[in-house]
Amino acid sequence: MVYRSLLRPLLFRLPPETSHHLALKSLRFAKPINSLIFKQYKSAPALEIKLFGLSFSNPVGLAAGFDKDGIALQELASLGFSHIEAGTVTFHPQPGNPRPRLFRLPKDCALINRAGFNNRGAEAFAERVKNRSPDCVLGVSIGKSKITPFESAVEDYLASFEIVYGVADYIAINVSSPNTPQLRQLQQSDHLTALLTALQKRNLELQGRMQRSKPLPLLVKISPDIDRSELENIVDVAMRLPIDGIIATNTTISRSHLNSSANEIAVCGEGGLSGQPLRKRSTEMIASIYQMTKGKMPIVGVGGIFTALDAWEKIGAGASLVQLYTGFIYQGPFVARDLNRGLLDFMRRDGFETLADAVGHSTKPTPAV
Repeated sequence: MVYRSLLRPLLFRLPPETSHHLALKSLRFAKPINSLIFKQYKSAPALEIKLFGLSFSNPVGLAAGFDKDGIALQELASLGFSHIEAGTVTFHPQPGNPRPRLFRLPKDCALINRAGFNNRGAEAFAERVKNRSPDCVLGVSIGKSKITPFESAVEDYLASFEIVYGVADYIAINVSSPNTPQLRQLQQSDHLTALLTALQKRNLELQGRMQRSKPLPLLVKISPDIDRSELENIVDVAMRLPIDGIIATNTTISRSHLNSSANEIAVCGEGGLSGQPLRKRSTEMIASIYQMTKGKMPIVGVGGIFTALDAWEKIGAGASLVQLYTGFIYQGPFVARDLNRGLLDFMRRDGFETLADAVGHSTKPTPAV
């Protein structure tokens, strides 16, 4: 309540990107207090789940985009997140798109961003993180450098992949940001097959070189703006290779059904929309993927998660993990605690002893009485 009634109004008076950096820096001072406050809500036996060889203390994670350069990973972990997806990082350091590039739509509990993968590069990220690994699962999102021609995209991803391989618990392949030219073309079946095949091959090579017992888990992050046939093609590629999981979804370029005025939306300009307007679409896509894969492909649900009910809907649709970004901005540092506490209540109410038992419960047929 203090955050929403006092701190958020103050932060929202600042430009969005300024308040974002201020929040990241302030987390360093609050870490000792955070660890004491949130520890009891970070791990509960009923919320623990194992996926692609990794153990998650609860299903709630922080989505890519919040800590692009890995500067506050441990501080963020202390807030109760079971996993943090850092990045998106690129092989070449890049400043991103010109500012302003992050905008708030408070009437919609939404953000619009066209940051353009601003980051200091994969090499700087790996160097920073190698001795500062967070006390949680660390995913690293990688994307294509803007200066890299589309025809060289595979080599660019491979270069980033090899650099961050040693510091990541899993790697997310971002082919769905709307803010890098041509990036979403990589979701097309032939391009996606070529990219993921090359990454899997390099994954096996690095496994042997670094003497890992298993290859590093690979997940692919998809757009909410694809149609069903495109989704079917992506799922087919992911199942055939196979890929370890699908992250659904990234931000949307749609501006439909918003409460903000046309002028307020126009001021923001182009970019990916995140937050509550994305909730229904991402949940629908999770349900479709769960049905297409018959529940055999782990799904990370992202988009419009503000409350435990939002997270529960995505778990019911088929997500084993959930991630948030915009919900963190609007709800504040207690959001992971509140989600986990609420999820435990929903599990008790509906008779689920473990989180794994609850996954996909809304999409499964009701047994005959």
